[in-house]
Parts: sequence; C-alpha cells; structure tokens
Amino acid sequence: MITAAQLRAARALLAIDQKTLAEKAGLSVPTIQRMEGSDGVIRGNVDSLTKLIAALDALGLELIGEGAASAAGGRGLRLKGAP
Repeated sequence: MITAAQLRAARALLAIDQKTLAEKAGLSVPTIQRMEGSDGVIRGNVDSLTKLIAALDALGLELIGEGAASAAGGRGLRLKGAP
C-alpha cells in the first residue's frame, strides 16, 4: 500500500512532475492527480496501481512495506542505491 503523501514524496525524491510519472506509468495525468489527492491510502483499480508501482520501481524508487525494513535499514521510500 502507498499513501497519497508517500506518492507526492516519491515524485519529489525522483524530481519528476505528475506528467512525467503519468507517462512512465502509462496512466493519465488526472489519474495521478486523483491518486495524489486521495485521503490516506491510494485507491484505484489494480491495473493502475500495478502500473504506478512498476513505474516507481523502474525509476529507481524502493517502496518498503509498513513495519518492514529495507536491506539498507530504512523505512517507507528509498532511492535504490542511496545510503
């Protein structure tokens, strides 16, 4: 699961705008806007959420599950290869 705040933070870490994320994920800008405007956990159809997570992964962002730690010891979001 990813929250709207985490998605906005992910874009900030990647230094990309909503249009770029939409293009990379194969989604529309309004879909990204809706996801980021959600209250709490992002809601959407499974296909859209799968595309979003795959795009973030391809862009080098590691999503870390709640209560889990990354191999580097962080929690939440982390750029792959970052300390």
